Amino acid sequence: MKNDLIILGGGAAGLTAAIYASRASLNPIVLAGPLPGGLLTQTTDVENFPGFPDAVNGYELMFKFQQQAEKFGAKIVNETVQSVKLTEGGPQELTLGSGEVAECRALIIATGAAPRWLGLPSEEKFLNKGVSACATCDGAFYRNVPVAVVGGGDSAMEEATFLTRFASEVHLIHRRDAFRASRIMAERVKANPKIRIHWNSTVTEIFGDAEMDGVEIRNVVTGEVTRIPCKGYFAALGHVPNTGLFKGQLAMNEAGYIELKGASSYTSVTGVFCAGDCADHVYRQAITAAGMGARAAIDAERWLVG
Repeated sequence: MKNDLIILGGGAAGLTAAIYASRASLNPIVLAGPLPGGLLTQTTDVENFPGFPDAVNGYELMFKFQQQAEKFGAKIVNETVQSVKLTEGGPQELTLGSGEVAECRALIIATGAAPRWLGLPSEEKFLNKGVSACATCDGAFYRNVPVAVVGGGDSAMEEATFLTRFASEVHLIHRRDAFRASRIMAERVKANPKIRIHWNSTVTEIFGDAEMDGVEIRNVVTGEVTRIPCKGYFAALGHVPNTGLFKGQLAMNEAGYIELKGASSYTSVTGVFCAGDCADHVYRQAITAAGMGARAAIDAERWLVG
């Protein structure tokens, strides 16, 4: 498989890049991986994507992205990538799960990131039925009901504070006796009357029937087990960028997010571009990923013809 442009990832960033690249007559190949559409396909109602005032199902939204990309000539291949060999200026080589080697002049990486979970089976059981890893995405669904947030870093402070706009009460559960968050963020949380902090505690179970009804926590010091009634559970334990394939070949920060040059999509290897949550550790929204995908396609097109 050879092509001028291959896009690695079939989420909002990758498919938007495909729309722009295919309209520029680059006929890109999209290696969509095992989860075509990305994490958004695991979301039920999306209320914050422009153009859908009545909300849209996450799977339906990403299917429309794919239809639009294919309409302009993008080829979607549901293949995984086992390894990559990046070369300054190209060509870039990708060994697929099938063993086939794909080659391209320009590569756009849009592999996304995965939320970090505690690993409880009930997290998976109640995913989108009370369990979420994005307060910005889903917080508005939990108006006037209690919710729980797990974590102790800045992201947990941000999520808990944001959720007080909607929830009747926010239970912030942290396994230690002090937050690792910045002082100003931690003090803001401690001063908020709608946030109740559960120190030295871990979530041992999420319980409920069709939807979650609460969480069970255990105090790691006393061993005491408590059940907290709540309708939402937000994991604020950080994200893991899906960038393992590129370690040692691309410049990344300490957390594994790919570093970009200035306000562009250029990576440390000429001819390799990046978009979406595998580079963005700040916003992690479908709309920002889409914008980054457009930027990457425009950068790649200009580089290819330049």
